[in-house]
Amino acid sequence: MTETLPQPILIDAFISTTVAFLVYIVGANLTRKSAFLRDFNIPEPVSGGLVAAALTMAIFAIWNRPVEFDLAARDYFLIVFFTGIGLNAKLSDLARGGKPLVILLGLTVVYVLCQNLIGLATATAFGMPTEMSVILGSAALIGGHGTVIAWGPRVAEATGMPGVAELGIAVATLGLVSAAVIGGPIAKYLIARHKLEPAHPEAENAIGIAYDEEPQETITHLTLMHILLWVHVTMVLGFILGETLKELGLDLPNFVPCLMMGIAVGNLLPVLFPRVPPVRQTPTLAMLSDFALGTFLAMSLMSLQLWTLSGLGLTLLVVMTAQTLLAVVFAIFILFPAMGRNYFAAVMAAGAGGLTLGATPTAIANMTAVTKRYGPSPLAFVVLPLVSAFFIDIVNSFAIQFFLSL
Repeated sequence: MTETLPQPILIDAFISTTVAFLVYIVGANLTRKSAFLRDFNIPEPVSGGLVAAALTMAIFAIWNRPVEFDLAARDYFLIVFFTGIGLNAKLSDLARGGKPLVILLGLTVVYVLCQNLIGLATATAFGMPTEMSVILGSAALIGGHGTVIAWGPRVAEATGMPGVAELGIAVATLGLVSAAVIGGPIAKYLIARHKLEPAHPEAENAIGIAYDEEPQETITHLTLMHILLWVHVTMVLGFILGETLKELGLDLPNFVPCLMMGIAVGNLLPVLFPRVPPVRQTPTLAMLSDFALGTFLAMSLMSLQLWTLSGLGLTLLVVMTAQTLLAVVFAIFILFPAMGRNYFAAVMAAGAGGLTLGATPTAIANMTAVTKRYGPSPLAFVVLPLVSAFFIDIVNSFAIQFFLSL
């Protein structure tokens, strides 16, 4: 007799998006009530999404019916987020970072390659296709949840392996935890060993310095419509750029050219149209970007089919041990000396511990913890976000494309 395949429980696009909002709110409540989630900087959609994924796994275990969400709207939210990052980037801020920014950018390029080489070695050792190197490397770790989910379908298509997205999310989530754990101890070790002190302990702001001291606008339906208009215009231009690059032989996910075009539009708009209300570094753009990323991650995480991860425990243990050791060695023995072996360099090392394994918020949280205890380092809060906000995504995209072509 022919075996009957289990019938999936199909959730349409509208209900899936609605469930994503609920998942995010559940995650926010869990994070607010759990000291562990707060201390380890686990994002709200990750907390809520993993709970939702556990529920769908229970449904599969009890009734043998997978839950499948229609994620038609998910990619839109991803592109909105990355477009917002581009629009928010101010090129004139590069001068404030100067030499440290160039050094960090160069080291980041090398680190991304090393991270993927570890991923390649792990994939080879466990008999996986070489394309899996980016899932075990920079797509999941220095790229984070958004990047690994964005590239996951392409890796799955290239390898034919099930559970690619699930494995990537597992690596990214474990990376966030590791990133939050190692940053503070790295800085503490460096500060104690080299007897370091802040260059300007009398600085008023013990965390960092703002890009601009502009009056805070009130978020209204008009400001939201204004920001959405420019985000959509930028996305259209990004799609055109993406098609042009594709014709030239460079096939990138849509969010990459939209990010690049966002940088261009965000910096040209005040020059070409000075009377247009500001877009860059406004509360409305920040709110829209946070909303888009949160919804995207919630939709992605709640749709995970965790049962496909069976048998990958050893792979996760090996790759995360190797990647964490790489992050610690890089921060202490490479980045710290390159940045000048001073207090600023120690704070940057803590941030690098968060950035290389986690995400920008984790890096900022690590540096904040250090500066609150030992004293301010304003330059660190300018240099690291400038690299992590958009340079890393561009560098990482080219690196991922290279390793997928091997």
